[in-house]
Amino acid sequence: MEVILAEYLGFCYGVKRAIKIARENANGMSNTLGPIIHNPQMVERLKSEGVGTVEDLEDAREGTIIIRSHGVGPQIYEKITSKGLKIVDATCPHVKKAQTAARELAEGGYKVVIVGEKNHPEVKSIFEWAAGRATILETEEEAKNFSSCLKLGIVSQTTVASEHFKKIVLQLLDKSKDIKILRTICTATEQRQTAAMELAEKVDLMIVVGGRNSANTTKLAKLCSSKCKTYHIETAQEILPEWFKKSNKVGITAGASTPDWIIREVHDKCQRI
Repeated sequence: MEVILAEYLGFCYGVKRAIKIARENANGMSNTLGPIIHNPQMVERLKSEGVGTVEDLEDAREGTIIIRSHGVGPQIYEKITSKGLKIVDATCPHVKKAQTAARELAEGGYKVVIVGEKNHPEVKSIFEWAAGRATILETEEEAKNFSSCLKLGIVSQTTVASEHFKKIVLQLLDKSKDIKILRTICTATEQRQTAAMELAEKVDLMIVVGGRNSANTTKLAKLCSSKCKTYHIETAQEILPEWFKKSNKVGITAGASTPDWIIREVHDKCQRI
């Protein structure tokens, strides 16, 4: 059985940067506000290295708060400062770009549309930078029913699939005579999605590795499943030998928040089957 790794997979620049920042500030008095990335295994490893996690600022009374890669709204920075805590910002630069775009559109009098998942922390942070003057659209149907307005500005969650973004934008083109489209999809996300799709067309089975709470990993699994049999796993321990019956070629890809060591373990186990 041949096991093939996707050309692009695993940690993206923003995630590598966030992990590096967290490790540089690991002192037992540092906490990320929410999981720094959507990978439970990496979060646990950081905990063992001296970087904890708090879900609410009320639980942090001293030390350092590390802003996770997904970013937060401006009011969170103010609250951290008011509590006398040190701020270390690990927001992904691509997310910062989306936040800035949303803020500038809102300040320019545009009705802001954010294409993305309503409950995703990154999308919530972009919404907050638009001073709450934004609408989050997940589906084409929602875009179709969106009310017309004088000025419309469109941004996206950085991990939205390009084709999905295009479909929603097409539904919005007749909603205003003054439209600004700021495509804030991350290049790394596109690279991983394209590479995964190309590999899925050449193999009998795809293994997609990454946190089940990871939006970009879930999207990879969905895209691959449209091409071939696909399993979304977090660790090599989940792999079952019976998955590979009648499979001559197996492809492996991983979300942008999946550590290299987990990918290696999955690859090694697949090769031993």
